[in-house]
Amino acid sequence: MPVTDGTIALREGEEIDAEALLAWLATAAPDTVPAGARLNIRQFPAGFSNLTYLVTMEHEHGRRALVLRRPPRGVKAGIAHDMSREHGILTALHATAVPVPKTLARCDDVTVIGAPFYLMEHVDGVILRGELPESLTENAAAMPVKLAALSHTFVQTLAQLHAVDVSTEPLVSLGRPEGYVQRQVQGWTKRWLASRTDDVPALDWAAAWLDGHRPPDRATTLVHNDFKLDNLVLEPNLSRVHAVLDWEMATIGDPLMDLGTSLAYWVEAGDAPIFRALGLGITALPGNMTRAELVQAYGAHRGIDVSDAPFYYAFGLFKVAIIAQQIYARHVQGLTSDPRFAVLGQVVQALGVAAKQAAETGRL
Repeated sequence: MPVTDGTIALREGEEIDAEALLAWLATAAPDTVPAGARLNIRQFPAGFSNLTYLVTMEHEHGRRALVLRRPPRGVKAGIAHDMSREHGILTALHATAVPVPKTLARCDDVTVIGAPFYLMEHVDGVILRGELPESLTENAAAMPVKLAALSHTFVQTLAQLHAVDVSTEPLVSLGRPEGYVQRQVQGWTKRWLASRTDDVPALDWAAAWLDGHRPPDRATTLVHNDFKLDNLVLEPNLSRVHAVLDWEMATIGDPLMDLGTSLAYWVEAGDAPIFRALGLGITALPGNMTRAELVQAYGAHRGIDVSDAPFYYAFGLFKVAIIAQQIYARHVQGLTSDPRFAVLGQVVQALGVAAKQAAETGRL
C-alpha cells in the first residue's frame, strides 16, 4: 500500500543524478545494492523546506523503495538543513517508542548530488493532506468516529514523543534547554525582520507581546517543532501512526512550544478560509477535536498544567507565519519556481492577525 502522496517528475533545478547516487550507494552501503540495480527517482511535491525524493531501486528480484532528503537550493546552512543532525535524530529515535523511518546511509560529500543528503526506508501508509483520500470517503458516516479517534492518537503520539529519554547522545546535545522560550521568541522575531517583504503590523505587535509575556521556564523534553497531521504516516484506516516525519527542527525545549505549533496548524471550521492554504483543512471536518479539546487531552496524557496554552498558541501562529514568510521571501526573490508559494503572502497576513487575536483574547 503506497503512501497517498503522489510523486512528480523532478522539478527544474532540483534534479538528482541517479547514476552518481547509485555509484555512491554501492560503495557506502554495498549490502543495499543488488547486482544490476538501477534507480528511478521521483520527487514528493509536498513540504516547504528540505527536499524529499522517492528513490525506487529496481533489480531482477524486485524493487525497494527508499526516501532521500537534502536541503533546498538557495538557503544558508543551519540546523534545519543539517542532514547529519536530522539523520542522527532519526537513528537515535528508532530505538524508542516513537515511530520513525529506519535510516540507511548519510553522505556529507556535496560532489555526489550537489548537496549533503541521507537515505531512509520508505514507510507505507497514508499521509493526510488537504483532502481525505477517496478510499476514506466511501463510508462518510463513519468518518467522524475515525477522525475523533485520530485526534486522540495525534495527541497521544505527541505526549509519547515528549516522554523520550534525552539523557544520552545524540539527543542530549540537540539544544540548550535554559531560556528556550526567550530564545525562540527572539529568534523567530529576528527571522521575521530578516525575511520581511511586506508590512504585517499584527506580526510586529505579536512579537512585542510574546517577548513581554513569556511564562516561567518548565521542565524540558524532546521537541519536534513541526508536529502536525501531514507529518504523520498513518494506517490506512487512521487507527495507528506508522511514522513521524520531518525532524529537521527537533531540539530540546519547552514541550508546550511544540503543542503551540501543533495548535497553529490545527485548522477549525470557523477559522479564516486562507488557512486551508496550509493544506491542513482535514482537521476542520466533523469528528475532530477542537484546539481546546486537544490541549485538555494533552494535559491529561502528561499530567501537567496547561492553563497558559493561549500564550503557546499565539507563539505557534507567530512562528508558522514566519516560516511561511521565509518561504514566500524565497519565492519573491526567484529562488523557487514552486507555484504553491505565491499565496503565502496572504497566509502570513492572516496568521499575524490570528496571533494577535489569540494574545488579546486568550482563546484557542
